[in-house]
Amino acid sequence: MIDKYRTPLIFIADLMMAAISLPVAVYLRLGTVGIVQNLPTLFILTILFVLIAAAVIWRARLHRVAWRYISVDDAVLITSTAVTINLCFLALMFFWTRLDGIPRTSIVINILLLTALMVGTRLGFRLWHERLSRRGDAAGLHAAVPVMLIGATDEAEAFILTTARDRKAAFRAIGIINTGTRPVGSLVRGVSVLGNLPELEAILTRFALNGTWVEHIIIADPAIRGQALHDIIEVANAHSIKLKRLPAMSELRGASDGMKVRPVDVADLLSRPQAELDRAAMLRLIGGRRILVTGAGGSIGAELARQIAALDPAHLTLFELSEYNLYEIDRQIGNSWPSLSRSALIGDVTDAVRVEHVFATERPDLVFHTAALKHVPLLETHPSQAVLTNIIGTRRVADACIRHDVEAMVLISTDKAAHPVSVMGASKRIAESYCQSLDIEARKPDENRNSSRTRFVTVRFGNVLGSAGSVVPLFQKQLEAGGPLTVTHPLMTRYFMTIGEAVELVLEAATLKFIELERGHIVVLDMGEPVNILKMATQMIKLAGLKPDKDIKIVFTGLRPGERLAETLFQHDEEVVGTGHQSLMVARPQVADHAFVCRLIDQLYEAAVRHDDRAVLELLDIAVAGFSERHATIARGEPDEAPLVAAQYSEI
Repeated sequence: MIDKYRTPLIFIADLMMAAISLPVAVYLRLGTVGIVQNLPTLFILTILFVLIAAAVIWRARLHRVAWRYISVDDAVLITSTAVTINLCFLALMFFWTRLDGIPRTSIVINILLLTALMVGTRLGFRLWHERLSRRGDAAGLHAAVPVMLIGATDEAEAFILTTARDRKAAFRAIGIINTGTRPVGSLVRGVSVLGNLPELEAILTRFALNGTWVEHIIIADPAIRGQALHDIIEVANAHSIKLKRLPAMSELRGASDGMKVRPVDVADLLSRPQAELDRAAMLRLIGGRRILVTGAGGSIGAELARQIAALDPAHLTLFELSEYNLYEIDRQIGNSWPSLSRSALIGDVTDAVRVEHVFATERPDLVFHTAALKHVPLLETHPSQAVLTNIIGTRRVADACIRHDVEAMVLISTDKAAHPVSVMGASKRIAESYCQSLDIEARKPDENRNSSRTRFVTVRFGNVLGSAGSVVPLFQKQLEAGGPLTVTHPLMTRYFMTIGEAVELVLEAATLKFIELERGHIVVLDMGEPVNILKMATQMIKLAGLKPDKDIKIVFTGLRPGERLAETLFQHDEEVVGTGHQSLMVARPQVADHAFVCRLIDQLYEAAVRHDDRAVLELLDIAVAGFSERHATIARGEPDEAPLVAAQYSEI
């Protein structure tokens, strides 16, 4: 019932304080005698003052600010409202009575008095409400979970404030572990800073000995990642404490759901510095241009489409074979960028007629080619399909780029193309070679053909977290099912990067074509240190608040067809050079003659359309030096030692 009339009650209360403030201000200035002498005039002026206050308060919407949620911003608004009321009153009095009948200094007094009344009543109500909430908690009306916050940050302060206001809050902060320079013993919204991060375990032990059990650790410092997070996980796991994380304040801009805790993401375990991106160069690359993304419904393709849409292209073409995936990314783009000109086209990159029709109608300026078959074990039994999609599909798109005078094509490649041991890796390496040879061929003077202005940029990187086929979603499903988690080998390592970061760097790499990228070179993303898959599985179990091999088993299944223990980003014969960008490198590979590459691809196509997998494998060995030997080693179930980094991994 009270909630229904809260707004008018607040409005009336503010007017009552306005009615009180003016006589009190005059009294403070003139005393009792002055009040008595000017009582009739003061009565009329008070009515006038209240009417002005009603208009100003209504326009400022001050009555819609709930008293128990008063903040610094609200106090500033109240102060400005009090000043405006008094200035309007002063102006009106000047034109009416030339300020006779009331001392001018009483206006200054009234500004302070009215501000104090309106702020003080709201602050008093808020303190009373929070005290009532704490009494309710103490009486057992609501048992909030005691939590320890990591980081005396703005996020921690917002969390404490939010939970203090809510009588039904699920959590109650009982202490803060400092990660910055705030002194131990200082208070954040009444919660004490107990110590620094290295003292976490000792503090938790002390609480337990005193009979206070911390049930959750909530990370409130966005900078806590990598090894620091790994150490916190170990402490939390040793004390059987669940671990959560608060969103960064930057993530809450425009959000209305408050400081909601979330599980710690596996991406947080990757200790990688934030890449510095040239947003202006990306905008120049994409803005006002017609962009085509093949494989737009896949993990990388969809994220590319989203980030490209945010860079204001003239038109975005989404080209995808999967009907549902195409529908989903088109829906997302439409919801987020409704005014963006776009096309959603179903098609297969291996279909030359369809590819030609798409290029003719869409007229792209830039093409991002992500369409590919990527599942390593499946392609071991379907080498012809790997050739058709990964090699022939790339050739169809690249040739169409040249015919339609596309400015640049960016080929998304993989670390499995470096010293490939799998059919998938070999097919991507040949796709790389074809685009490289085209890029080099375009600069050669040839009177018998039209020169091409199309640049071909190949970007090579490793696994992305959360992508289709990634080990992380598999582990998450296995955890939900109660285990076991399946790991192929205790020494298996992989490079990992978040999808968002990978796509940002792909766009950054695409800008290099305008700067210093030489023809035929491959841009390689700096993936950081390789991650041990067993350690990743162990950490994911601990993040779920469980104990490895006790609550959730880990089972070793052995290497699958086409898999090796460790990947490498470069081939032995590739010279590695810097680009001036900390997260981008360039490989200078040995590139075969364009005519030779074309002949091999023609032969691969003929074998693939016949589904002659044996011939396909023989041709792959001709195209990729040493492929058959490495492939045979993997096929026998023996670890491939080409990268020579199997036992060297980063503890995440």
